Amino acid sequence: MADIETIQKEYEMVLKQLSDPGLISDGKKFEELSKRKNFLEKIIKKEGEIKEIKNKIEENKIIILAKEDLELVSLAEIELSQFLLKEKKLEKELGNLLSDGTAGQTEEPSARLQTPGALATGGQAVIVEIRAGAGGEEAALFATNLFKMYSKYAQLQGWKQKVLDSRPTELGGFKEIIFELSAQGGSALGGKNGDVFSKMKYEGGVHRVQRIPETEKSGRIHTSTASVAVLPKPKEAEIKTNPRDLKIDVYKSSGPGGQYVNKRMTAVRITHLPSGIIVTSQTERNLQQNKENAMSILGAKLLERKEMEELEKIGDKRKLQIGFAKRAEKIRTYNFPQDRVTDHRIKKSWHNIEGIMAGNLDPLILTLQQSALS
Repeated sequence: MADIETIQKEYEMVLKQLSDPGLISDGKKFEELSKRKNFLEKIIKKEGEIKEIKNKIEENKIIILAKEDLELVSLAEIELSQFLLKEKKLEKELGNLLSDGTAGQTEEPSARLQTPGALATGGQAVIVEIRAGAGGEEAALFATNLFKMYSKYAQLQGWKQKVLDSRPTELGGFKEIIFELSAQGGSALGGKNGDVFSKMKYEGGVHRVQRIPETEKSGRIHTSTASVAVLPKPKEAEIKTNPRDLKIDVYKSSGPGGQYVNKRMTAVRITHLPSGIIVTSQTERNLQQNKENAMSILGAKLLERKEMEELEKIGDKRKLQIGFAKRAEKIRTYNFPQDRVTDHRIKKSWHNIEGIMAGNLDPLILTLQQSALS
């Protein structure tokens, strides 16, 4: 097994050398360092994959030893055998990589410069949680509108999106939907798609809509709300969870959809016993994928909890940052009859509400960023 600490130190040293502006004049050295960086990245990535699969193996062993749920034990045994095979395969691949002295010299320079988005400070992935608030079905429909707005904004930014969990209603709304947004590869070069958290962090808080619902026969304007939470997705080193602190339950997926609803036991509920946080996922047809989704949500919530505790220690400094609104704080109103969107934090309004709901959020977000800096 590779000495990952030594490799990590060498990788950081290579990155530091590559960041030297004077290196650009030495093309040969730049090419050699780029090759080495690419080679070290492959090793670090493979080590991370092995570590992740070992964690999954331990989780399934605990489930098997507990013998609390026979069906869950049976699924864990199947997964365990698959993970053990995958672990051997990954370790063999790592061994081949370490023994191949030319592994870092096989790609064109243009490909080597496309470093993973995770290396860019602005490229951190986020988990967005939208919940319908006051207003019944109209609030659920508004939650859907917000989800579509962020989905279209993500497309315009070149981000990737993955739905982690949802609770749809019969009329096409969402009681709750949780999804992940992340930068595409190559964002470390400074492209606009690397700024996921720095842009989305301003969306957290209560959003209010004022409009005439389609089901309203008397033409009355209704006011409904939906809350948005934007949680940074933690890196592996930021949040550690002990498998013994987790209670994992599986159940059948539920919700509207009739024959399309998955009837197998693939939905996952994870309870973090020390904090009492409960997360679920049922969007995938595969138990393991749902478990991974639920763990992503749990990690983000634990990181949020940790940051909240730290912020409480430093008192009112948090109130100076408009980018971190409390979940219960009203931040924005979408007034359809007046074709106006108002952000209450900076007391500014924009027209063309249809364009904004279609993902044209840059005017709002850029203004919020500027206000945060002033």
